[in-house]
Amino acid sequence: MGTKRIYILLSDTGTWFTRMIRLYTKAEHNHASIAFDEEFKEVYSFGRKHPGNPFVGGFVKEDLQSELFRKASCALFSCEVSESEYSCLRAYVRQFEQNPHRYKYNLLGVIGIMLGIRIKRENAYFCSQFVATVFEQTGQSLVPKCASLTTPADLERSEALELLYRGELRRYLHHSSRGMERAGEAMCS
Repeated sequence: MGTKRIYILLSDTGTWFTRMIRLYTKAEHNHASIAFDEEFKEVYSFGRKHPGNPFVGGFVKEDLQSELFRKASCALFSCEVSESEYSCLRAYVRQFEQNPHRYKYNLLGVIGIMLGIRIKRENAYFCSQFVATVFEQTGQSLVPKCASLTTPADLERSEALELLYRGELRRYLHHSSRGMERAGEAMCS
């Protein structure tokens, strides 16, 4: 049985909201997403439903080419999972995709992290809580703490993840897409 790669993207979009969060966390990256493909067409998280409004949040399929991510810095990680674990993780996220209106952003949970209090709300997540919860579905834990207290900085220190890239997100996407084009040209030659 083969393995598949899952990607964890930690980012900082540079918006005023992320700058405010950074003042508290002192962390370089304060947003976490999970991706199921190396082209980053399937990237999911909990965040802004409308790019211009940080106060309306919930489950989102992220477009890394959008204006929100135009100046983002990032740290990209991956981990290998079995094909059955990959299917389980993907099926779990599909439930969110099929019913996005059910889910809301767990702002109280973010405040709970600041106070060191676990606040778990039904159908409400913040970005890193969502990523950690997805992995918990296969019995894996990316960090040695509960999902409702997991921060992007915790994910960055995870021994289960392998760092692939750190820098400007746009630069990585540009280089990786050019690499895929060249690989495609070589395959067609």
